[in-house]
Amino acid sequence: MSFENAPVTKGFMLACGLSSLLAGLFDVKHYFHLQLVPHLSRHHQYWRLAIHNLAFSNSSDLFIAQLLLYNVGIQVERQFGSVKFASFAVVSTMLAITLEFLSLLLFHRVGLNHIAMGPTALIFAILYQHSRIVPSAYNFRIFGIPLNNKSLVYLLALQMAISRLPSSAAVALIGVLTGQIYRSDLANLKAYRISPSALNLSTRFLLPVIGSLRPPRRSNRALPDDLRSNRTSASPIPQNEEVITTARTAPAATQLRGPDEVDDDSNDATGPSVVREWVDELTGRAERASTGIRVPAEAEIVQLTGMFPDVQQEVIVGALQRSPNIERAVETLLSSQN
Repeated sequence: MSFENAPVTKGFMLACGLSSLLAGLFDVKHYFHLQLVPHLSRHHQYWRLAIHNLAFSNSSDLFIAQLLLYNVGIQVERQFGSVKFASFAVVSTMLAITLEFLSLLLFHRVGLNHIAMGPTALIFAILYQHSRIVPSAYNFRIFGIPLNNKSLVYLLALQMAISRLPSSAAVALIGVLTGQIYRSDLANLKAYRISPSALNLSTRFLLPVIGSLRPPRRSNRALPDDLRSNRTSASPIPQNEEVITTARTAPAATQLRGPDEVDDDSNDATGPSVVREWVDELTGRAERASTGIRVPAEAEIVQLTGMFPDVQQEVIVGALQRSPNIERAVETLLSSQN
């Protein structure tokens, strides 16, 4: 998986890591701490409601959050689109801050006086969207328990939810509730989009900082496992070995370049394509090729027909089929006339 078509997720991951690192280096984590008593009730520091989402309290929470964002956020952003995903992040963060403040007011008597640091609520809101819109790819069982490829992601989320009870579990529930409210389209939250000016500023100043979003380059050749394991790095590839291309189709700009501008990797894809092999099997060309009979081109038949007008076309085609090239076919026809 790469960050292709997911610039918001990559920027979010970089921002979380950088802010958590700087908060630890400069010893300012106490500014991101949020408690009802004394921060809100006594000192009225309501700015902590927003700033506590900017950094995580320790490296373990940051590591789990980065794993969740990489495995969940990229897929959700590709489904939503970057603009809608950024708008969803803004709406979910504001809604989560409101629900966290209400939770502190309602449940402080039962022990909920502290809210865990970091954008945990937003991560669980993204996780809820992932559970609803991204299907599972495969299923498996461990000790008879049915699982799928998304189960490991949910285990990481569970670890994050129970790391600092009861505040971490409360934030996880608030995040799930936030994602459910957004998906139910209550108060028309889905219609919100970030302003064009903010989008232009982000594209102009933030996107270059994020870096490249291109997928990793894949090799143009793939060898069967048995041949690849038996070959050494110094042994050459046999000439009759089938070349299997695995790279994506080159864009039109690459196909229009001159021969001197083509990459070296593109010269490796010289073997027969899968479609050509399938057509050859349907037309019987593959069977004739396996028996040593060459399939002559139409231009070769026309050229030899002009050179030997008195020879029947079936004889010319037969000579071309039995000859490796057109020169050998000419020699065969000349010898047969003598």
